[in-house]
Amino acid sequence: NKIDKEGANPEKIKEQLAGMNILVEDWGGKFQSQEISAKKGLNIDLLLEKVALEAELLELKANPDRIGTGSVIEASLDKGRGYQATILVQNGTLEQGDMIVCGQYYGKIKAMFNERGQRVTEAGPSAPVQVLGLNGAPQAGEKFKVFEDENEAKEVATHRSQILREQGIRTRKHITLDEIGRRLALGNFKELAVIIKGDFDGSVEALSDSLQKLSTEEVAVNVVHKGVGQITESDVLLATASDAIIIGFQVRPSLQASRLAEQENIEIRTYSIIYDAIEEIKSAMEGLLEPKVERKTVANVEVREVYKISGVGAIAGCYVLDGKISRNTKVNLVRDGIVVYHGDLASLKRFKDDVKDVAAGYECGMSIRNYNDIRVGDIIEGYEEIEVKRTL
Repeated sequence: NKIDKEGANPEKIKEQLAGMNILVEDWGGKFQSQEISAKKGLNIDLLLEKVALEAELLELKANPDRIGTGSVIEASLDKGRGYQATILVQNGTLEQGDMIVCGQYYGKIKAMFNERGQRVTEAGPSAPVQVLGLNGAPQAGEKFKVFEDENEAKEVATHRSQILREQGIRTRKHITLDEIGRRLALGNFKELAVIIKGDFDGSVEALSDSLQKLSTEEVAVNVVHKGVGQITESDVLLATASDAIIIGFQVRPSLQASRLAEQENIEIRTYSIIYDAIEEIKSAMEGLLEPKVERKTVANVEVREVYKISGVGAIAGCYVLDGKISRNTKVNLVRDGIVVYHGDLASLKRFKDDVKDVAAGYECGMSIRNYNDIRVGDIIEGYEEIEVKRTL
């Protein structure tokens, strides 16, 4: 697609596919390919011909004279219409008024709309339609099936819902002794709990997966709950109990939820671009990371004389080789290229006067706090510690 764009290179795509052992017919393989532009309608007729030919070769057939089955493409919550699901009929015929089950949700089809938004009363094999009437938003990829009896459909949906809850409990990560040990070893492990609500199930899943991929050894994202629809009071109460922030993608909180969030001091962030949400959460996680401390050498001082003074200790007569040594500078004592001590200066003098700092090319006297084994020829290396913000 998009061959009309400047810089489009279909051959590069074919090369990348070949790297994945997918050879198109142009390259001597068995997979058909067609360069198109959906925007300008280029080669769409050739694409349809190839799709029809492939279907004929694969003998793809369906029986329209049976109850409808198929898959969910997308689902969302519309303020006026309620829950709506876009589904693809793969076998049989789906009719308005049919009782269907999609995953853990069920309902009677109140209305159906085709890909042009026109209302239809039935849909045959390979027809995509948007249906209204389900009691929830099923996940993309879920299979749907028509039931003749409403009680049977409700029973199947309830049973599936119970199974999913049990699976969720079994797969939920509980902390173990090994995990406690790992976190104690790290010392600064942190967790960012989030609740995600969105307008479409696909958007919620994509955002959830992207945020969880940001987790590291030191800071992790814990998706406490995710769902389709408006941010409600229940979401705020859950955020209060789990100390989580609420992320809304293309949805807004109800008036009651906003008031409760303000009372409970729960943060609600709303976004319309998924990358903005990911970047802000990433920045928040980086803020939880302990900063990295780097040492920067600010001066090198050579010890040329050592004076032993009773009651005071060793005073080093020094010459500043480079940089500037300050009274509050941390120091390393280097002997024959090996750091033998690091600590703080106890005093810094020029002649008999205490000074704040001494620049390169000047002599000075100094002593190191709680250390007297200073020798002629030692190098006193002055350094400062800088906190550097860490990134993921």
